[in-house]
Order: sequence, then C-alpha cells, then structure tokens
Amino acid sequence: MEWRDEGIILGTRRHGETSAILEVMTRAHGRHLGLVRGGRSRKQQPVLQPGNRVDLLWRARLDEHLGTFQAEAIQMNAARLMDSAIAVYGLQTMAAHLRLLPERDAHGGLYEALSVMIVHLDDADAAGELVARFELLILDELGFGLDLSQCAATGTRQDLAYVSPKSGRAVSREAGAPWHDKMLVLPAFLQRGSGQRANQAAIADAFRLTGFFFTRHVYEPRGIDQPDARAGFLAALRKHHATQRPIAGESAAREIIR
Repeated sequence: MEWRDEGIILGTRRHGETSAILEVMTRAHGRHLGLVRGGRSRKQQPVLQPGNRVDLLWRARLDEHLGTFQAEAIQMNAARLMDSAIAVYGLQTMAAHLRLLPERDAHGGLYEALSVMIVHLDDADAAGELVARFELLILDELGFGLDLSQCAATGTRQDLAYVSPKSGRAVSREAGAPWHDKMLVLPAFLQRGSGQRANQAAIADAFRLTGFFFTRHVYEPRGIDQPDARAGFLAALRKHHATQRPIAGESAAREIIR
C-alpha cells in the first residue's frame, strides 16, 4: 500500500530511541498517523513540527497498518507560529477538534480551511474569528451544523440576532425578542456575506455559541471535557484584548466562556 499527499503536521510523539509517530491532516486522506524512522534526528526534527506543511509518502504492507511516512518540507510555519501563544493554542485547539473525526476520513474542506488559517493564525486580531469559524465547520462535519442562513420562525434573512439553543437555527431580532434571555447571541461576523469584522464582544459571543453546542452534542455524550488548549486559546485572547486600546462603542465585556 502506498500513497503520496500533502499534509499539515498536527503533532508528533516519540517512538523508541530515534523514531517518531507523526500525526498529520492531509488533503485527500484525512487525519492520518504514520511512523517516521529517524524522526528525532537533527535533520528531521525541524521539519516535523506542528504547523509545517509537508509532502508525504506513506507506505504499509496492509491498509490497516500504521505504516511509515517520508516527509519533506513544503512550508516551514512552526517557528513563526511558536512566537505567539495565541497561534500555538489555536493550532492545538484545531488539532483537538480534528481528533473528534474518524481517522483517515477525507475532509477536503477542513484541510483547505486549516491551510488558510495556518497562514494567518499569528495575527492576534484575526485568530479569534478564524478559530470560531473553524469550530462551526467541525460541528457541521460532525453532523451538528448550525443553520445561520435565515430565521427559523419567519424565514427572513435580515437582522438575524440569535440562535435557538434547542434547534441550532438562527432567529431574527424581532422574532426572538420575547425569549431573548434564553437565546444565544449570533455575532454578525458569523453570518454569511456580512463582511463584518469582530470586536471583542462578538468574539466572546461566538465562542459561547460554539462551546454550547460542542458541550451538548460532543463533549457530554462522549464523556469528555473541552480541550485544555481551547481554554488556553481563550485566555490568550483575553490577555491580548486586555492590552489593546478600547475601540469607541466596543463592549467592555472580558469574559469569553465555553
């Protein structure tokens, strides 16, 4: 068995004295693991770092075997990403989300999204928006996607302000007003075609929204907690926002919760 593909490294762990087990997200073969012989050598270690984009050759006697990887660097992103706590935690968070999906299942859209995010993840002002959007993609791939396209009650596509915690569907401001205290806030930047950027309050609302549905549909049914990296990412965002000069009209809310 043999294939060649492009991948982004999610993590590595040591194997024996000289080798490493490499975990990658590939374009055509999904999240995949393989053994890299000599992966702990001085030559290989800089290549086998999380965030790097690599050309992969996988070989195994049978398809169900772990197999071996040969990896050559295409784009060395790790050193740049490691300079930012937000980028490091963001990459670890996305890797944890990808592990919720079955290994070796192809998810081309997620690979393309991850590729774009790797380029911009060290931009602290963009990282919150990017990871929130990625979480929506993961929920969709898991079968728990949110319908944010139109109001569940009236069908309108205008002035969508809430998400129903029961149905996961958007609700307009007018239709949701009587139950606003029971609704989840829908940040404008998450609406398709809005063209809006997120301020601190919108980022907080976005992670509150995705965290609610991750907890209900994924974490609690599987008996697991949210990834530690996600909490680290949100803490790094809070720290970044705390050092920024407040923008006129921006909410002073500091709490970004699950």
